[in-house]
Amino acid sequence: MSEWVRALGIDYGTVRIGLAVSDDLGFLAHPLETVAGENPDKAVIEIARIVRERKIGDIVIGLPLHTNGDEGKAVKKVRGFAELLRAELEPAIRWHEIDERYTTMMAMEKLHSAGRNEKNSRKIIDQASAVEILQKWLDDRAPTGNFFPADEPDL
Repeated sequence: MSEWVRALGIDYGTVRIGLAVSDDLGFLAHPLETVAGENPDKAVIEIARIVRERKIGDIVIGLPLHTNGDEGKAVKKVRGFAELLRAELEPAIRWHEIDERYTTMMAMEKLHSAGRNEKNSRKIIDQASAVEILQKWLDDRAPTGNFFPADEPDL
């Protein structure tokens, strides 16, 4: 069983920043909100408030790597924003970077399968991408193997 966690997933963008939170058990990511990204200082204040109110212990931020895995200018922008945010938060918060390649595409596919089109998904696509980022981290940290002991009878 994974240890209890309160994590925040961030899909950073210069226009919109999508946020997602984990359940307390650390199994599932849920959309939270979209923060305006045009003013990084205001965005940092808003996200720091959320982190404090929700007692977040882990922050998972997506890195927009190139398709070949290399880092580019966009990764520098994300890390620059992360440093601004880190300066406003408790040093005990754990930070994690996740490759976010294809998360927007995966999120859009899920929204389409739920009956949403591109136009009516614009306001939530960043949150949905943050869910994909956070869920990947949650899945990667989950224990492998059977949750039930081998000597237990089948139910």
